[in-house]
Amino acid sequence: MNCEELIRYLSDYIDRNLSDELQADAQAHLATCRNCYVVLDTTQLTIFLYKETGRRGIPIERRADLFARLQRSLADRKDCSS
Repeated sequence: MNCEELIRYLSDYIDRNLSDELQADAQAHLATCRNCYVVLDTTQLTIFLYKETGRRGIPIERRADLFARLQRSLADRKDCSS
């Protein structure tokens, strides 16, 4: 298995939905490829953190401020491109 294939199967690997052969190929690749191991580890950590914190909404005041900032930023960007 190469890096591109591992990324293609990453979700199924994490969910343990791969065939035994693909699972073994993925594990062999992860044992020798530091970059793919980091991608796997980071993805699993992100999933864990999301599940731990749940979906948090942005408070209405902060949401309005953020939206206003985005609008100003887009307006400034349009002014620069003219």
